[in-house]
Amino acid sequence: MPADSKVRPWWLAPQTPGEQGATVVAAGLSGAEAKARLDQFGPNIFRDRPQKSLWRQYLARFKNPLVLILLIASAVSALTGEVTNFVIIGSIVLLSVTLDFVQEHRANAAADKLRQSVSVRATVVRDGVSRDVPVSELVPGDLVLLSAGDLIPADGLVLEARDLFVKQSLLTGETYPVEKRPGPPSGTGDDLQEATNAVFMGTSVISGSARVVVVKTGAATAIGEIADSVAKPAEATSFELGTRRFGMLIMRLTVLMVMFVLFVNMFFDKPWLESFLFAVALAVGLTPELLPMVVSVTLSRGALRMAKRHMIVKRLSAIQDLGSMDVLCTDKTGTLTEAKIRLEKHLDADGKPSERVLELAYFNSFFETGLKSPLDEAILAHQQIDSSQWKKIDEVPFDFERRRVSVLIDNGKTRWLVVKGAPDEIVGLCTQYQTAASESPLAIDDAARTAIAGQFHALEEEGFRALGIAWREVPLDHPHAVVSDESELVLAGFAAFLDPPKASAAAALAGLNRLGVSIKVVTGDSELVTRHVCGELKIPVSGILLGREIAEMDDHALQARVDNNNLFCRVNPAQKERVIRALRARGHVVGYLGDGINDAPSLHSADVGLSVDSAVDVAKEAADMILMRHDLHVLHAGVEEGRRTFGNIMKYILMGTSSNFGNMFSMAGAALFLPFLPMLPTQILLNNILYDLSEIPIPLDKVDAVDIRTPRVMDMAFVRNFMLVIGSISSLFDFLTFYILLSVLQADEKLFQTGWFVESLCTQVLVIFIIRTRGNLLKSRPHPVLFASSLLIVGLAVILPFTPVGSYFGFVAPPLKFYAILGAMVVAYLLVVELAKRMFYRWMAGVRPA
Repeated sequence: MPADSKVRPWWLAPQTPGEQGATVVAAGLSGAEAKARLDQFGPNIFRDRPQKSLWRQYLARFKNPLVLILLIASAVSALTGEVTNFVIIGSIVLLSVTLDFVQEHRANAAADKLRQSVSVRATVVRDGVSRDVPVSELVPGDLVLLSAGDLIPADGLVLEARDLFVKQSLLTGETYPVEKRPGPPSGTGDDLQEATNAVFMGTSVISGSARVVVVKTGAATAIGEIADSVAKPAEATSFELGTRRFGMLIMRLTVLMVMFVLFVNMFFDKPWLESFLFAVALAVGLTPELLPMVVSVTLSRGALRMAKRHMIVKRLSAIQDLGSMDVLCTDKTGTLTEAKIRLEKHLDADGKPSERVLELAYFNSFFETGLKSPLDEAILAHQQIDSSQWKKIDEVPFDFERRRVSVLIDNGKTRWLVVKGAPDEIVGLCTQYQTAASESPLAIDDAARTAIAGQFHALEEEGFRALGIAWREVPLDHPHAVVSDESELVLAGFAAFLDPPKASAAAALAGLNRLGVSIKVVTGDSELVTRHVCGELKIPVSGILLGREIAEMDDHALQARVDNNNLFCRVNPAQKERVIRALRARGHVVGYLGDGINDAPSLHSADVGLSVDSAVDVAKEAADMILMRHDLHVLHAGVEEGRRTFGNIMKYILMGTSSNFGNMFSMAGAALFLPFLPMLPTQILLNNILYDLSEIPIPLDKVDAVDIRTPRVMDMAFVRNFMLVIGSISSLFDFLTFYILLSVLQADEKLFQTGWFVESLCTQVLVIFIIRTRGNLLKSRPHPVLFASSLLIVGLAVILPFTPVGSYFGFVAPPLKFYAILGAMVVAYLLVVELAKRMFYRWMAGVRPA
């Protein structure tokens, strides 16, 4: 083959479609053939990434740098004769990793099951019957039925099409939808842009319908081959940014403290192996290594509870983002209104009832093959009009820039272009208008244009949604409808629709407002209609921004205006997305609720994208959560659940960082004046794993009402200050323990390490009951399992020095006097922490801006 020869694209190949070995069958593939091809070609995903076996997933957890350091250290211990250290450290590491793996695996399995219940599906013909199957199960040779709003599930050839327009900017960068039709493409057809007879995975159907045979699946598709370059990761959400900052805070503290301890031990010429093990154990003790497990389990439990409340979670961390949400952007139709739209009036330009307007509106909606809007359904349901003598010649489908749709129809005697769309757009395209009083159309002058605008504005002020209806006659040989034909039209009049506000919306909005969530309506509808709906729902209007105003602003100007306005009207999809980004740039955690093709960019850009089970594929794919009921009460319950989930995650973070920091600070300080290690490395690790075991039931715990009342984000200044305040108190009592052990009990090395181990574990476990609530611990009761696990660990810490196992960890039995002192110290410690906690929350409430 010559070097400059070029392989012909599959859509130009003369052979039967199905390059991967598929053949076209009129009745579709049989179930058995589809299964065989799935085995042959693999699942329809970008990359064939088989699920790792459980053993590989388990072993992957040993890649944690701290775990590796511990294992290396234990191996060094074994080589130097410290076999006991080797066994103890190895056992503790094994227990910690296993615990983390089991809990997180169970959590993720439950969450995956929920996600699969709302996965995108495709309609295919198999065994002569159309059925819905998961997109991943499509194979070459499948016959797929496409309609407006569908994501194209694989690369394929178009066999039949009715005004099929596809948005493929993801692959080609084309701004506007392109039409697809059967037959060889014009020109060379070598490039994707010229492949008018082919559709490609990941693009979306804007309008029309089609029958397509799958040719390429998975990694063999156009998007699969360039997946790395076209994959555009979403911006980090509020929760993800918070966890990153938290990780950096812990890393800095860990490095600082470990370097300090190593330096001190080297300065005092302490054994290097013991010093190294001590420093590593210190790092492990300071790191809340169970945080990923606690987060996963807490979020998965939240996902299960939200499923019971009719919300399916696709991205687990979105639960916390929903709880932190302080701004909800939503469309008007179907969210604030019933979405049961009725055609109430059909009026001419003078405001008189007109059957001509109804006839033209009916023809347009009847022959339109794009995505049927609720307005089309209302027109067709209002009255049946005989259209049997007419046939459609062509169509210019609706798009969100033009805000109109045109059909070219013919009855054998005359040919009309009938246009329906936003009234301001339609009136602007008209040069004449019709009224019942005049037999022939009248020219539109300035006075007439003002009067006509007054007609549809009056409808909008009464709460009606208006559509402009226009037409013009074209020659019988006029072959196609194109955008340029939409000019010099004759205005027939307006169709007026009523979509009453939801009876439940006002109460749900009031509930969201009480939770600190402000509502911003972002809609393509008129500002007059939107204001009317808001008035009926008792939503105060703080300001209105129109799409044309947003178009004239740069991003900085828009950011300065978004907070003071809560209605954004006559906006297109790009402007909706700009509003979302501007709100996020202002520091808000933004949710977006949408269900249409035009909502996908905004759903992707928001901190949490919300859609409904009846939404188009494009919207469901972009969303993080799916509402199984289109009701704001469901969303209200979801926000509360998100805040409960976030509250429990914050409990672990606050408890773990404050108690761990206090203990590790005490150990670092003790290394300055003690001639021996204040606690053996194995004892630190044991202390850490027992403490973590006591905290596993945190995801089950209740959350204070005050934590549900307002949105919260992971505030690193708050976490740091809490850690310093409570951790310092913990260290203060640790140093008091040191004094009692050395001065009162005259403790030697082993008794000192035993006594401090018991005191440390008892205080940091029992302080859970103080830290877990902002209020009085007697009024906020912990979950019974958390209560039992905490007392069990405390009991184990008390009796461990008296058991044979304790001797392996270097413990000795303390005198009874120690336990009497310990009891008094624990009570005093808890009282001081309770007092400090209350003062801390009062102080933080004072320094935070209102």
